[in-house]
Amino acid sequence: MKFFPSFLLSCLLLISSGAFAQTTKSKAKGPATATLQLKTSAVCDMCKARLEKAMAYEKGVQQATLDVPSQMLTVTFRPDKTNAAALTSAVQKTGYDANGQLADDKAYERLPECCKKTNDVH
Repeated sequence: MKFFPSFLLSCLLLISSGAFAQTTKSKAKGPATATLQLKTSAVCDMCKARLEKAMAYEKGVQQATLDVPSQMLTVTFRPDKTNAAALTSAVQKTGYDANGQLADDKAYERLPECCKKTNDVH
């Protein structure tokens, strides 16, 4: 006889706790990653290492690869964390031109002589 009232009370508690459960709304998500290609003024493998390392420190960047002969930097990033303008600015602050926009003067002056844009791509 004692079993029935305690069973009934347990069922009532389970039902009432389910009524207070939180529901989560799924957010509409955009693309997980995006790709940006930037024409740079990079001329050598030192430039490649410098740019790829600098981009690795940028928030939201998942991968950055510079093709030295074509001077194209390809960046894969999360659009919810950063955008093309911020990545272009990061390239400029590293000392390189990006899509025709000139590099930051102070950063450019800190580059080794072989990395200056007056040199040929090698």
